[in-house]
Amino acid sequence: MALNKIAVWVIFYLCVSVAASSGFVFPLGDANEWFAALNRPDIAPPNWVFGPVWTILYLLIATSAYRLTQRPAHPLVPIAIALWALQLALNVIWTPVFSGAQNLGGALYYIIALWVSILAYIAISWRVDRWISYLMVPYFLWVSFATVLNYTYWQANM
Repeated sequence: MALNKIAVWVIFYLCVSVAASSGFVFPLGDANEWFAALNRPDIAPPNWVFGPVWTILYLLIATSAYRLTQRPAHPLVPIAIALWALQLALNVIWTPVFSGAQNLGGALYYIIALWVSILAYIAISWRVDRWISYLMVPYFLWVSFATVLNYTYWQANM
C-alpha cells in the first residue's frame, strides 16, 4: 500500500516536472538574450531566486494533488482534479507565450487565467480537505506577485 502511495505522488511530481520543462525550452534569465535585454522593473527579484522558489512550489503542487486523490470519496474531487489540471496547463502555456513568443501582454492574460484557476482550486479543495488548499497558498501568492511582475515588465518594455 505504501508503495502505491509513493507511486501516485511520483506521478503527480512527474506531471509538474513536465510543466517545469517549458522553462528549459523557453528559458528566462541570462540564458535568454531577449529577456536579459528587457528593461527590468525594480520589483524583479534576482534571476537565481526563480529556480529554488519553483522547485518548492512544484513539490507543494504535486503534494496537493496527491493528497486530493487520497481523500475519501467526495463529490468535489473530480472538479478539484480538473482545476488542478487546468492550472498546470496554464502554468505550462505561460512560459512559451512570455519567453518564446516574447508576448508580454498576451502572457499577462494567461497568468491572470492561471491566478483565477489556482484561486478556484483552493476554494473547491478547501471543501474537501483544508490542507490541500494550504499547500497551494504559497503558489497562489507567488503567482500573484508574478502577475504584477508580468504587468510591470510589459509596461516597462512597451
